[in-house]
Amino acid sequence: MSGAIPTSTSVTESAVINAPLSHVWHFIKLQDFNKFWSALDKAEYSKGTSEETDIVKWQFKDGTVIEVKQEEHSSLNHYITYSVITANPALSYTSVVSTIRCYAVTSGENENSTFVQWTGNFSSDADAGVIEDAKFKRREALADLAKAAKKM
Repeated sequence: MSGAIPTSTSVTESAVINAPLSHVWHFIKLQDFNKFWSALDKAEYSKGTSEETDIVKWQFKDGTVIEVKQEEHSSLNHYITYSVITANPALSYTSVVSTIRCYAVTSGENENSTFVQWTGNFSSDADAGVIEDAKFKRREALADLAKAAKKM
C-alpha cells in the first residue's frame, strides 16, 4: 500500500473584488499578470513567438520560470484558460489547466464589484502538496489583483 494521501486534483479559489468588472478584466491577460501578481518578476511573450501564438513566459521572484499557453479567451464572457507547457525547475506533475472567470456583481451590498473565480485542474500525479500550494498562490494572486484593480 502506498503512503500517498488521496487528494482532489483540482483547486478553486474565488474572491469578490471591490472594483468594477472593467477594472479587474483589464489585468486578465497572460502577458500582464506581473502588473498585479506580486510573486511575478516579469511576464513577456516567449522568445521566438508572437502575439498570435499566445505563449507567455512568467518569471517568478523565486527564480522559477514557466511558459503558459493561452487555450481560450473570451472578452464577451470574461474568462481566460491557460496551460503550463514548460517549467524550470521541472514540475512534479504532468500538467495543469487553469481558468480565471470574472463576473460583474450587479446588485446587493457588493454591487459594482467583481466576482473572480480561479480554477486549476491538475493531472492525476499531482499530490496534496501541489494542490495546497496552488490554493495559496491563487489566494495571494487574487488579493494582489484586488489591490491593483482598486488603484485604477
